[in-house]
Amino acid sequence: MSPVIGVSAYAQSASWGVWEMPAVLLPGAYTDAVAAAGAVPVLLPPVEGVAGAVERLDGLVLAGGGDLDPGLYGAEAEEHTAGVQAARDGAECALLAAALERGIPVLGVCRGMQLLNVARGGTLVQHLPARVGHEGHRRRPGVFDEHAVSVAEGSLTAAVLGRTRVDAPSYHHQAVDVLGEGVVATAWAEDGTVEALEYTGVPDVLGVQWHPEMGRDPALFDWLVERASDRCGRLAADSSTRRHSASQHPWKS
Repeated sequence: MSPVIGVSAYAQSASWGVWEMPAVLLPGAYTDAVAAAGAVPVLLPPVEGVAGAVERLDGLVLAGGGDLDPGLYGAEAEEHTAGVQAARDGAECALLAAALERGIPVLGVCRGMQLLNVARGGTLVQHLPARVGHEGHRRRPGVFDEHAVSVAEGSLTAAVLGRTRVDAPSYHHQAVDVLGEGVVATAWAEDGTVEALEYTGVPDVLGVQWHPEMGRDPALFDWLVERASDRCGRLAADSSTRRHSASQHPWKS
């Protein structure tokens, strides 16, 4: 059976056909990437109680989107901070906590990587051009332009990608600033911007600032689905062992 991967989505007004109304949205590139890696993607809307779905998932993608509420990391919103959705912030924080408790693999993409940092007490740069002095991480509206990223040798990120340099499709104006507790940066842009991170002691959590779903390399989604499949196999084997033991010793409770 194929693993099931949940992908966080967002609520926004949308138009299609004769309709214009609130909708739960997610770019199709995410679900395409998950499906191409061999899993079944499931959208996770930003509603109360959505974290309960994690019990039925084998992996989690925290997708990109609007800015996180600066209040989550003890800051006031600055001029360029936009697209904050409190319901999505709350839902994704709960999804991440449930995923970590259950031990399923997690991939954070762009905003999702930033959430991985904020959830551990880290902070964000609210408008990166003001920090680095250029627009290289979001050059043109609606276009995922690539820039060079260097990856730390020996990191999980390097092992998954199979190399220590990538051309990353990018579209963001915020970035990781102070790293949270147990958070390790594992890749950087040429201007020093953190481009990937991992959790110390948690082998199946990985975040990238770029958008792998828009790139040519499926390695990150392949890793996620492979780890989810491995976990499914272990659970199935444990369940089979328990059933066999019960059949051999039916008198034991």
